[in-house]
Amino acid sequence: MRTTKAVVFDLDGVLTDTAKYHYLAWKNMASQIGIEIDEEFNEQLKGVSRIDSLIRILEHGNKLGAYSSDEINRLANEKNEEYKVLIEDITSADLLPGIEAFLEELKEAGIQLAIGSASKNAPVILEKLGIRDYFAYIVDVNHIVNGKPAPDIFLDAIQGLGVPALEAIGVEDAEAGIEALEKAGIRSIGIGVTGDVTLASTAELRISLLP
Repeated sequence: MRTTKAVVFDLDGVLTDTAKYHYLAWKNMASQIGIEIDEEFNEQLKGVSRIDSLIRILEHGNKLGAYSSDEINRLANEKNEEYKVLIEDITSADLLPGIEAFLEELKEAGIQLAIGSASKNAPVILEKLGIRDYFAYIVDVNHIVNGKPAPDIFLDAIQGLGVPALEAIGVEDAEAGIEALEKAGIRSIGIGVTGDVTLASTAELRISLLP
């Protein structure tokens, strides 16, 4: 008897690869204020909220004290506006391998699905990918106090679905997300990172992996 009643998905790097667009937008914004970042540094930003990502960039450039909270919010919003332009042309062709088949498997099995992403653009991206209707609940990060690696996003997701932690599992590609799931008491599937179940690619996702 399967104990999993719900699956909570991260978005970036799990359903589609928007990380490259985040990187471009952050790199451009950072360059404008005299900070250079590379792809290796960008790995630190995976799964992290927009404001926390900007704070890490400012710390990296030793410029955190140079900006007020209002200026930090303005810079983060400017980055997001560029990001939204970059993702304008995303379609279902941008789904990562195996995702659509896995979502269908879960739907047919009656397993509830939620999005537990730090992205405020999640609803728009899901619509562009053509998979919005699979998800019964999308965490509104505007109402989340602490981002990943705190457990708040995932606790909100399972509360929104009405499922206890022991009957849920999360799919993540970032260490911050795996840590958040662990703190929430939710089992994890790690894509390219170590979770309770560890996979090299989304193409390996199967309902048979769920306890």
